[in-house]
Amino acid sequence: MYEAIRSKSVHSTAAGTTSDFPHRSREEELDIQLAGHLAALLAVTDELRALAPAADLDAAADRLAEQVTRLRAGRAPVRVPVSAARPEPHLAGLHRRAHTLAGRALVVAASRADTAAAILSAERMDAHTAALEPRELATH
Repeated sequence: MYEAIRSKSVHSTAAGTTSDFPHRSREEELDIQLAGHLAALLAVTDELRALAPAADLDAAADRLAEQVTRLRAGRAPVRVPVSAARPEPHLAGLHRRAHTLAGRALVVAASRADTAAAILSAERMDAHTAALEPRELATH
């Protein structure tokens, strides 16, 4: 014969209970993830600017910083000082890393429907692909 359980189940769900940690919405989580990818892309862009200064990299860094600030509710990203980059040339590796980071940012921006960040990410992917093409062709 079955006897009803008289004590509270240890397998109860967390629904209806208060917790000690904050819960974020999916959109807030995507904002955090997108800001992280764009901040990492900004760090690589700053390193590229130190090794090979260019006006398009300066403009891209400014646009990336604006997007990170927007996604972080006005908190500006920490920037790598231009003089802090390693002196040995490793531009191709940096361009590959930047391309990968921009791709990750594009995926998150698309899932979040953030048009501005998606356009910026796609532009950076194109720029880093173009920067790699002459080097890649020269090695074959």
